[in-house]
Amino acid sequence: QVQLVESGGGSVQAGGSLRLSCAASGRTSSSVFMAWFRQAPGKEREFVSVITWSTGSTDYRNSVKGRFTVSRDNAKNTVYLQMNSLKPEDTAVYYCAAAIVGGNLYIGESYTYWGQGTQVTVSS
Repeated sequence: QVQLVESGGGSVQAGGSLRLSCAASGRTSSSVFMAWFRQAPGKEREFVSVITWSTGSTDYRNSVKGRFTVSRDNAKNTVYLQMNSLKPEDTAVYYCAAAIVGGNLYIGESYTYWGQGTQVTVSS
């Protein structure tokens, strides 16, 4: 089992920044990929970013490229999502997720463990 706890959400004005954290505990060695997803009210959950624990390789959805940066601290078993130049359309509950095996990393079904989510609200 892997437990994930997100933190760092909040309310900011457009153009502002936030840094989300996802602390992993339990059998963290079994997690290969860590991702961030988000879900806005009335919308489907969508992929935001993913990072590979071992190599640090990253990927992002197009709408956040150049604004968001995902990173990890292996010693702290923590993944971060630095979000800059935030826009109102970034408003959502953000979830971190852990996958044991590969597959389609852009869909939530590939991930076994999920955090409780943290709210990000961006006002115009």
